[in-house]
Amino acid sequence: EKIMVIKRILPSLSGDPAFVSMFNREACIAAQLFHQNIVQIFDYGQHDRSYFIAMEYVHGRDLRSLIEAAAAQGEVLPVSVTLAIASAACSALDYAHRRKGLDGNALHVVHRDVSPQNILVSHEGAVKLTDFGLAQRLDIDSVRDGQIQGKFAYMSPEQAMGDPLDQRSDIFSLGIVLYEMLCGQRPFRSKDLTELMVTIRKGRFEPPSKVNPALPEAL
Repeated sequence: EKIMVIKRILPSLSGDPAFVSMFNREACIAAQLFHQNIVQIFDYGQHDRSYFIAMEYVHGRDLRSLIEAAAAQGEVLPVSVTLAIASAACSALDYAHRRKGLDGNALHVVHRDVSPQNILVSHEGAVKLTDFGLAQRLDIDSVRDGQIQGKFAYMSPEQAMGDPLDQRSDIFSLGIVLYEMLCGQRPFRSKDLTELMVTIRKGRFEPPSKVNPALPEAL
């Protein structure tokens, strides 16, 4: 037997075609990804008019809780741990970005929601990227210009402007996650959402070495 996570659509949202379409898209994309650093999808479908995804259970914590636990002690995550997590997440994204479908054609997947909440770390040290709910396939999914989805603090400038995206947007978002792990704060910060979006679009941030002078020069 395996312990699994059952992800479901709330009954109140089961009748929303746009939400159902997004849920099914997540399942269809994630079910084609088989990688040690990506949460595995075992099955998906509909039962008693409720849509579900059966996925791998990761016994551990998400990266957000680890960053917050370190901050509560006035610390940041150790550099060696940070780089191990970032490297595993890079491996997951590289695989997803280059993955080909059963027909041999590239899936052209863009995750669009790379953030600490979507990076899981097991108690054994395994790192898993999860939640492809906002993922899109560049070859078949049409995203209207000006449509902004995702967590604002982890968006690339193109995503914050609602411009068409490619896989480089995911790498930029992971760079923000890496910065936060190393410095204990995000590069783009503001309590005002409009000001935050402007800061992201202009790419204004302090170099990591100024925020955390203890970082190795090579890094």
